[in-house]
Amino acid sequence: MSVKDASMSHRHAQSIVSRRVSSPRRWPLALAIAAACGVTAPLMAQPSGPEVTPERKALRVCQDPNNLPFANDKGQGFENRIAELFGKSLGLPVTYYNYPQRYIFIRNTLRHKLPGEDYPCDIIMGLPVGFGQTAVTKPYFSSPYVLVFPAGKGLDDVRSSDDFLALEPAKLAKLKIGVFDQSPASRWMARHNLVDQGVPYHTINMEMDYYPGRIIDQDLASGKIDVAIVWGPVGSYYGKAVAKQAMHVVPIRPEPGIPLDFAVGMGVRYGEPEWKKQVEQFIDTHTAEIRAILTEYQVPMSETPVPATSQKN
Repeated sequence: MSVKDASMSHRHAQSIVSRRVSSPRRWPLALAIAAACGVTAPLMAQPSGPEVTPERKALRVCQDPNNLPFANDKGQGFENRIAELFGKSLGLPVTYYNYPQRYIFIRNTLRHKLPGEDYPCDIIMGLPVGFGQTAVTKPYFSSPYVLVFPAGKGLDDVRSSDDFLALEPAKLAKLKIGVFDQSPASRWMARHNLVDQGVPYHTINMEMDYYPGRIIDQDLASGKIDVAIVWGPVGSYYGKAVAKQAMHVVPIRPEPGIPLDFAVGMGVRYGEPEWKKQVEQFIDTHTAEIRAILTEYQVPMSETPVPATSQKN
């Protein structure tokens, strides 16, 4: 799902927006399933004034409807699972306000408010800590960038990014490495003189049927590229959880000056410190359940401690 023209009105954009409501008694029991983190944005001014806290009748979630393994409009992502867990803890149904993440997502979801109307949703289930357009909670997981490549194609002995970089120069030079432009992975490749091997992909893709794992389950699986470098949740989900062929998923070792590991929290509007506190209490009291959901989706967890957010509200 996408938007063709960046100048189109929000009313037209809402033609691709839908809502999904689920009863708190119906929790998805089976696992199924952006571009993933590495998102940066300028810090936004924080509004002043007292927080108005209306009675909540639902946990209203802002989400991209086609963004597995994170979320989709069928409730199959791990963020959907965590949202259902949160709704259950609040004793509230969960509703979803769907909008394509790659088209000015925050402004058209969490911060969208027409005169005389309420916000359409109150929480984004996954945002990188430090993201400036919202108040982001403490992190609930951290994951690195990874190398993904098919088994049986001459790279089976690669067990780390150091192993990959230590490949024979002639062998390394023949590899076609899929990488998203303007991403930490592209900087990592430049540092290690792999630019000539790179096959660039657009970070912002406006195609209607685009989804972040297409680089793996189409281009990597078909042999169009030999290796894909993506963020951990995407790489492990499409390289392991739903892959139709055996693939290796290898974390990239952190390096000074290049962020390759991202901590993820939940996003709420600025000026709602009590709501943010309530979300963080949920994270604290349901750590084990959240971790179990992430494990089901084979999200690779960073071994280093995740940083705490410095945002106050």
